Amino acid sequence: MNFTVNKNDVLDVLSKIQGLTINRKSNFEITETVLIKASDSEITLTATDLETGFEGIYPAVIEKDGTVAINAKRLYEIVKNFPVDEITLHEVENNWFKIGNENVQYNIAGINPSDFPEIPNIEDIDFFKIDSKSFKLMIDRSLIISAATDEKRTHINGVFFETIINTDEKIIRMVSTDGSRLSSVDYIYKENSDLPSDMGIIVPKKGLNEVSKFLNREGDVQIGVKNNNFVIKKDKEIIIIRLLEGNFPEYKDVIKKEDLYIINLDKQLFLMMLKRMSILSSEDYKSAIFNFSDTKLIITTTNPDIGESKEEIEIDFKGKPMDIAFNPKYFIETLNAIDDDRININILNEERPCLIEGENDKSFLSVIMAMKI
Repeated sequence: MNFTVNKNDVLDVLSKIQGLTINRKSNFEITETVLIKASDSEITLTATDLETGFEGIYPAVIEKDGTVAINAKRLYEIVKNFPVDEITLHEVENNWFKIGNENVQYNIAGINPSDFPEIPNIEDIDFFKIDSKSFKLMIDRSLIISAATDEKRTHINGVFFETIINTDEKIIRMVSTDGSRLSSVDYIYKENSDLPSDMGIIVPKKGLNEVSKFLNREGDVQIGVKNNNFVIKKDKEIIIIRLLEGNFPEYKDVIKKEDLYIINLDKQLFLMMLKRMSILSSEDYKSAIFNFSDTKLIITTTNPDIGESKEEIEIDFKGKPMDIAFNPKYFIETLNAIDDDRININILNEERPCLIEGENDKSFLSVIMAMKI
């Protein structure tokens, strides 16, 4: 193998695949590598963590075809810090490679490329397209609820991806939960391509986090599902995620907004109030008491190890006064994901969860469960 590549063509992708090659549960050294195949006038880069696979094609000047598996982190550091744009890689012997030019040389040990895990070959897949910027926003809003590293339940580790086709509109919805809160993100589908009906799958949160890194602010991406794989295709890059098996909880009753009292607030004022009230929070004392009355919302935090705090804000509330305990962190993360200047808090009583959404943008809804007082 012998090829020359421009660092600007591969630096960005080498940075983005680091999440697939480090901090994994796998102890296989081969999954810490990036597989490089050189042929014709291009190289193909492949990376996987055994659950999510990535493959991308990039231009290069090929002197001799071949395949190599090199530690992804070391290759990224070499390319990132290389003093000129053109970098040559050629095989010496027994999976050893020289990387550099006439002035800078690295001799690097590779790994037998035949040991690299096989990425599923997905063919004859029916894709539908979605706006890249909108899809990234959906993923990022879903992932404010992260998966616990020791969590075994499928619906905690994954995001429910479904299609809803009504007589007047088509919707792509992503739902995420950790048991204490839930988010629902909708995308009104208006593209010309057909949207599969009755799709309901669970996509790992970790895989979606990797997808988000590759999504641009412009253009479209293609999405498809086949053989228990979630496939995202963009230009000459493709990501394949193995779906999670199991059932996602019934959630639609939780997001119903009938008969709820609506409290309209300035988002920034409420956000800063919550941040101040969370200063005294700790691992053992996470909750704050929200006191709703007809003219005021009073938030009180008590931490026996640190102290107490209290702050109030004027509201217009038509229900009976009530005290409810919530985790302020969940409100803060939700408000940071809302673009509107004003937000609506939808609440009924001490038993029902609180629903939060933007005043105008109804595509994102956050549900926060009450805590025991």
